[in-house]
Amino acid sequence: MQKQTGKSGGSGGGTPAKRGRPIGSATGAGAAALAAAAAVGDPGAPAALVGPSLQVLSALSDQNNKRIVLALQSGLKSEILWALNALTVLSFKEKDDARRDTTSLAKVPGLLDALLQVIDEWRDIAMPKDHLKPPRVRTLGANTTLSGFGQENMEKVYSDDATTSNDQSKTEEPSVTKKRSASFLFDEDGLFNNDDEGRAERQQCAIAASNIIRNFSFMPENETVMVQHRHCLETVFQCLEDQNREDDELVTNMLETLVNLAPVLDLRIFSSSKPSFIKMTEKGAVHAIMGMLSSSVKPWHCAAAELIGRLIINPDNEPFLLPVIPQIYKRLVDLLSVPAYDAQAAAVSALYNVAEVNMDCRLKLASERWAVDRLLKIVKTPHPVPEVCRKTSMILESLVSEPQNRMHLLVHENTFAEILTTEGKYSDTFARILYELTARPSNKGIGGQAIWGNIN
Repeated sequence: MQKQTGKSGGSGGGTPAKRGRPIGSATGAGAAALAAAAAVGDPGAPAALVGPSLQVLSALSDQNNKRIVLALQSGLKSEILWALNALTVLSFKEKDDARRDTTSLAKVPGLLDALLQVIDEWRDIAMPKDHLKPPRVRTLGANTTLSGFGQENMEKVYSDDATTSNDQSKTEEPSVTKKRSASFLFDEDGLFNNDDEGRAERQQCAIAASNIIRNFSFMPENETVMVQHRHCLETVFQCLEDQNREDDELVTNMLETLVNLAPVLDLRIFSSSKPSFIKMTEKGAVHAIMGMLSSSVKPWHCAAAELIGRLIINPDNEPFLLPVIPQIYKRLVDLLSVPAYDAQAAAVSALYNVAEVNMDCRLKLASERWAVDRLLKIVKTPHPVPEVCRKTSMILESLVSEPQNRMHLLVHENTFAEILTTEGKYSDTFARILYELTARPSNKGIGGQAIWGNIN
């Protein structure tokens, strides 16, 4: 970060431009002055410093914290852009960056609410017309000639041009004038609607705000604040629910935010006594997750699979996820057959946690068609990530621990023996699997023919 010094000049041999900054932005006295202006929070700084090149003090004082919140709430374009740029820089951190000063939401009261307000303003104008409230029926003066509300002129057609009806030469021109009914004056989207440029600006601000919220979710000190903020979680799940109508980048940011918060997230917050801004229930949240899991977009269904695996670790979330376990298993088994390695890793990670919930989950997974076959294929191929192969072996071992699953697994006994002799890393696990299949007696009295003798 450049700091303003008392020297007014600069030599020709300046420091090279850093990653993400335009060439020449770090040289010369003019660049130092512009960086200093941005460092003190000057909203009138040139456009060359917008984005990654914006210089912001990492240690904000209480006065600057309040200014950022007020700027987001002001509704002024320049103030909102300044605040979003400042927060983007403050919330971003490289993997190797060991910064001690992180922006904690607990230290900035109202910041999360202000960011959600930016997103809500965009969603209010982006929502399709059929989702808006119907127009109010005006009944006052309906039986009189002049109602006072202009209803007697509702059927008239008005032109945007100021030409009279006697002007025949104007109507004969090839350019057709815009004509609309007088009812557009009472339309909520008619008189004071945003033009395309205004909508695009609000959309970009909403995406920037969602990116900041996503960055904040990576910081452990912000997890408690965000998972206890009902409005934040309702906005996140509603964006996932509207994946077909919402901006793709906004949905991706919200999904990644949820994945980061999933280990400490309790879905019971939607039935708590905390004030609700959007009607969202536990069932609606699970439905939104299932919609992302069934999506054809690879980053979305991979993140949704990882999200389910993290959510079900919390026993309080089990009652809401167990009713859709059959649909979850079916989709996760489908992802196991996808050629993409990251999709297979996400499915295995989710199955590893879901299979440990209870016996019923293990029975349903073993009875799912192609489940065992595709799990074995990941180990035999093998998957390039050893941890994925290890978790797959552990899933198979948990399945064989249930006596009712033996008949589903006995048909793969040859494959188990082959992996035992060829894959040294997982030989111990598959030795235990073969022992469970062949040596231990069945408590349910299930008989079958195995390679090494009868099983009683």
